[in-house]
Amino acid sequence: VQLQASGGGLVQAGGSLRLSCVASRRTFTTMGWFRQAPGKEREFVVAINWSGGSTEYADSVKGRFTISRDNAQNTVYLQMNSLKPEDTAVYSCAMRVGVGIRKSPDEYAYWGQGTLVTVSS
Repeated sequence: VQLQASGGGLVQAGGSLRLSCVASRRTFTTMGWFRQAPGKEREFVVAINWSGGSTEYADSVKGRFTISRDNAQNTVYLQMNSLKPEDTAVYSCAMRVGVGIRKSPDEYAYWGQGTLVTVSS
């Protein structure tokens, strides 16, 4: 399966962006977003289970980011509000082969190419 992430860009602190991740086929499994800032390791942002009924967020984005999915469109969205400069990173979507939400990138088998989000102060 191929994943295509889009929606990144440059935004001022306090602004919003919506990222999209389109899969090449139906993905009735857990999908996640991860990010990697320059000089830092990849970190978990949020994940959503196959139905959209269960989500898990990193503490750093709780209350500001919202993940959702449209299985009919093979698409997962990440709505990012109240953005901060520390949210600046390359955001990648990933698909897990297996049930349940996991935070480790090692649990995800397929990855999109990433989209750059830059938040200016």
